[in-house]
Amino acid sequence: MKPLTDRELCCLQWAAVGKTSWEMGKILGLSERTVNFHIHNACRKLGVHGRQAAITVALQAGLLPGLTAPAQSRGKTHRPVQLESFPVPPSPGLQPAPDS
Repeated sequence: MKPLTDRELCCLQWAAVGKTSWEMGKILGLSERTVNFHIHNACRKLGVHGRQAAITVALQAGLLPGLTAPAQSRGKTHRPVQLESFPVPPSPGLQPAPDS
């Protein structure tokens, strides 16, 4: 398996908690098309078709820190996801708004 880039992993992390490509774009300062590009590349590297399959493989491989793979049997509880632990890499060209 080829290693995933930080951006591909970040997009998979957000997808794993149910964010759409549009929402991820807003969070990461990317276009929806660029987010889909990163998801597609992650799928190709993981040898799967579709973001859900990529999320599953990444979870099972331990590539998504802070998230756990779904339990195989009913009755097991999952640890809540800590969104503040997800990386949001800085986007080039974006500057913080000046204080008024």
